[in-house]
Amino acid sequence: MKTAAPPVVEAAGALVWRLRQGRLQVVLVHRPRYQDWSWPKGKLDAGESLPGAAVREVSEETGYDVVLGIPLPSLEYPLVDGRVKRVTYWAAQIAGRPDAAALVARPPVPRASTDEIDRTRWLDVAAAAKKLTNVLDCEPLNALVDAHTRGRLVTRAVVIARHGKARRRSTWPGTELDRPLTPVGVLQSAALVPVLSAFGVTDIVTSHWARCRTTIEPYAEATSIVPRDSVHLTEAEHDSSPQRVEAEVDGLLRSGRDVVVCTHRPVLPTVLKVLASHAVHAAEVALPSKDPYLKPGAVLVAHVAHSEKGPRVVATETHRPPVA
Repeated sequence: MKTAAPPVVEAAGALVWRLRQGRLQVVLVHRPRYQDWSWPKGKLDAGESLPGAAVREVSEETGYDVVLGIPLPSLEYPLVDGRVKRVTYWAAQIAGRPDAAALVARPPVPRASTDEIDRTRWLDVAAAAKKLTNVLDCEPLNALVDAHTRGRLVTRAVVIARHGKARRRSTWPGTELDRPLTPVGVLQSAALVPVLSAFGVTDIVTSHWARCRTTIEPYAEATSIVPRDSVHLTEAEHDSSPQRVEAEVDGLLRSGRDVVVCTHRPVLPTVLKVLASHAVHAAEVALPSKDPYLKPGAVLVAHVAHSEKGPRVVATETHRPPVA
């Protein structure tokens, strides 16, 4: 008989970084209860996404509103009660003026009490490695330093979203242009708001069919961003000319903008083909390879670094809304 795996407590956090006089620095926090120095992090609230929890915890513990960048190695360790705690980390930067629209979508976050966090400190990465109390915390730090060395730390997010769960074709009396989301699809759409905000999305491009427009509507309303319709991202136009989809996605990768692209399942293989053509090997092999590629309401975040040779997808990750 197999032994049941211990329950997992999910947590999220970030390594907030900056450059000062050419030196890479990070933020550490001090917890008086444990008398330790660590990364800002914390457990997920009920129904919360990992990216949403990461930016909330950083804001609570440091006072900084941040935008997430590339994913960093997660850490797992046992708790005294027999459960396992898993902490998912990202690189993150303090949000600036270009990110203002994304920040509007976030609820106010109160600062943690001094009983929880009593000090924050910016340190050069070498000093931070020595200051960290838990040696395991050096693993995401080493990955951050490596990404900086390889020119893969400064990135923009190109987010590919599949529309939320829609009414079945066989039960809808209208057309493909106006086939709506189900109640579950509506919940999935609302759940995308904190995810897109966490990655600093400030541009929206969507298929003009109703189920895509409705999927992206909650984020557009929360941020006052006006979506840009694209006829090329519909199923019908893709069937007619997948090359136009390729050109559209390629242009967004080169734009240097943090953008979400909402489209349909049959269009995803073409979108992924373009991402793969710009991806480093590790990011390419991590792309979804089997139909349906993304579940309804799910997103793929492509982290795009820019160089003289053009855009490079240096990391990818997928997120599903925490609803049925």
